[in-house]
Amino acid sequence: MPERRPRAAWRRHPEPQPEPASTPHPADRPSMVQASLYRDGRRVSSPATLADTFRQLREHPDGMAWIGLQRPTEAELHSLAAEFDLHELAVEDALEAHQRPKLERYGDTLFVVLRAARYLDAQEEVEFGELHMFVGPDFLITVRHGAAPDLSTVRHRMEENPDLLALGPEAVLYAILDAVVDGYAPVVAGVQNDIDEIETEVFGGDPAVSRRIYELSREMVEFQRATRPLVGMLHGLMAGFAKYGTDEELQRYLRDVADHVTHTSERVDGFRQALTDILTVNATLVTQQQNAEMRALAEAGFEQNEEIKKISSWAAILFAPTLVGTIYGMNFDHMPELHWAGGYPFAVLLMAVVCVSLYVVFKKKDWL
Repeated sequence: MPERRPRAAWRRHPEPQPEPASTPHPADRPSMVQASLYRDGRRVSSPATLADTFRQLREHPDGMAWIGLQRPTEAELHSLAAEFDLHELAVEDALEAHQRPKLERYGDTLFVVLRAARYLDAQEEVEFGELHMFVGPDFLITVRHGAAPDLSTVRHRMEENPDLLALGPEAVLYAILDAVVDGYAPVVAGVQNDIDEIETEVFGGDPAVSRRIYELSREMVEFQRATRPLVGMLHGLMAGFAKYGTDEELQRYLRDVADHVTHTSERVDGFRQALTDILTVNATLVTQQQNAEMRALAEAGFEQNEEIKKISSWAAILFAPTLVGTIYGMNFDHMPELHWAGGYPFAVLLMAVVCVSLYVVFKKKDWL
């Protein structure tokens, strides 16, 4: 971790001169959430602007500044970079959201990116926030992009433990890491509940469940991107315990955070695999349902064809005597067998023979 030294020993840029009263300082803009100065683990002041924070920290070189910003402007970050000698690449990353979790060292300053998460019960979805931190020998700057995490709780808890806060910016870094990782627990519980509901919906035949599975799977991909890099980051910090003389109490805190991160990462991996399996089962059930519907349609079509055959057969049988009767019912003088005494019985017999013949033919073809 960064070694605490007097500010004159590590600042490379000259001390900034006061600006004219007519020129508003970039720090006067309202994006600063809170700034506090601490000495021996206790708050000594709460400057209202960045300019006041810079001035008071120069007046108390043995103090520590904790500055919180939310979506700062480019001018504000450049003001911080000039005061605390922040690397331009880190400043550029802090201005841009959607960074991957990482830990980079620029001289005496650590630049840390974390992805916080919170579960929204009403929408049943996971919301991700982004937190960038600059950790120096006597300062810690947090830059938030999003509602999570809530650092006021971390600040309050640290101020209630002056002995821990007196260990410097690295103690605050570990406390924020712990808060971000602890914030994953409600998300894990919420996602587990969603997966249980999805399993019920899948076997209940809910047609909208596929969309819900896809949306939750996409959130789990984001969750993996937030948690997986943390495992390597924390192990990297632990590897530097001896080199940077990290306090034993902080070492215990960091090991505990690393255990929680590993557990959370494993749970998230399990969630993603479970969702993949559920999606496969759902696709199988949908295919089976479609096959059953197609089979039912085929059976209905077959039954309909059988009915059409029967109707057509009886229509043909009934048409035959109608045809014979129609022919013999025509009023023509010159008709065969017109004055034959056996003409009527012959016509009736002819009708019967034709009908029986048709019946036998249709029966053989299994139409009747």
